[in-house]
Amino acid sequence: MGRVADILARKGSQVFTVQKSATTFDALREMVERNVGSLMVLDGDAVVGIFTERDYLRRVALAGRPPEATRVGEVMTECLVVLDPGRTVEECMSIMTQQRTRHLPVLAEGRLAGMLSIGDLVKHLSAEREVEVRYLTDYIVGRYPA
Repeated sequence: MGRVADILARKGSQVFTVQKSATTFDALREMVERNVGSLMVLDGDAVVGIFTERDYLRRVALAGRPPEATRVGEVMTECLVVLDPGRTVEECMSIMTQQRTRHLPVLAEGRLAGMLSIGDLVKHLSAEREVEVRYLTDYIVGRYPA
């Protein structure tokens, strides 16, 4: 099974961020423009949380707060579950299931190194299974290398 570092090597390490002082409206606009479901929240250069579509729905929209006046820092998720690049895909899936989260930031040596989504894990597993099926099919029909 692959590791977080393998997925980031293929996917890239770009992480979209927002300052905690930004409005939730600005954060939503950024998420729509980037076609992502979350943004890492920074206070200067320090990672202080994550802002997700779920945070917006539960803490802004359903609470009746105006998005143009509500700051990301007021409604973000502060308690982050983070990954080390050496973690396995299986461990990541377990963490996402237990923590009921769809996004996991990756920290390497204390610095933000990437972001994994549930979609990244599914895509990786699907590609892994495709290779296994191809190999087994070749073996069964006798097309394996000598």
